[in-house]
Order: sequence, then C-alpha cells, then structure tokens
Amino acid sequence: MEEMTPAERRAFLQAGARTGKLATVRPDGRPHVTPIWFLLDGDDIVFTTWHETVKAANLTHDPRAAFVVDDPEPPFAYVLIEGVVEITKQAPDMLDWTTRLAGRYMGADLAESYGRRNAVPGEWLVRLRPTHIVAQSRIAD
Repeated sequence: MEEMTPAERRAFLQAGARTGKLATVRPDGRPHVTPIWFLLDGDDIVFTTWHETVKAANLTHDPRAAFVVDDPEPPFAYVLIEGVVEITKQAPDMLDWTTRLAGRYMGADLAESYGRRNAVPGEWLVRLRPTHIVAQSRIAD
C-alpha cells in the first residue's frame, strides 16, 4: 500500500466519471450516504444538491461530511476526505459549475443542456473543504 502524493490524489479524483460517496449526519445522529457527481477546485470537492434532499437538510443542520472515491479494480485505491461544507444557495456561477459537472458525467454533447437544467433556483452549490485526507493506492500489492 502506498500513500498518494497530492498530485496523484488530484489525478485520481479527476479521472473518468467515478461518482463520490458523500456521508452526512442526520439530525438524530444516523448516517446518510449518497452517490454524487463532483469536481475538484483546488483541494475542495464541489457538487450541487437540490434544497429539499436529505443531504441538503443534513448539511444545513450539521456541515460536517465525509467523502470517498474508490477504484474497485486491483490493486485498488481510494481517497477519503473529511471536512466541513460551505453552501451557496444562490451561486452566481451555478451555470458554470452545473455545465462542468454535466460535461464530466454526461459528456460534452449534453453538458450545456444538463447544465441549464440543473442551474435553477433551489439548486445549491456545495463546497466540501477538507480537514483530513487519506489517499492510498496499490492496496493489494
């Protein structure tokens, strides 16, 4: 097993269209995990959420979150990020972010239409700012 360098970690997180799994805390303390589309902005994880989702409610109540992306193929790898979120309810650059997200996950041909579909009032821009990062590669070696 090897610790990834910051450059290796960024490359891993930006590769392909892997979804991340976001863990939040419900008001009663139970965990909630959901897959999300995401982008990197420096070390921050950026994603959007509809204001009425469970994750939106959880993050409004408690801004702590954990996020993981893994490679399920041998020799296996993962990046785990713990941190605190910042929510922007009316982001002036929402269309840019939703279009970039759509481009990553839906492809260039659909990026504009999905970006516009998701850049609507009620969609929030969320930024997870890391407080702790674990990034391991070559786990099975």
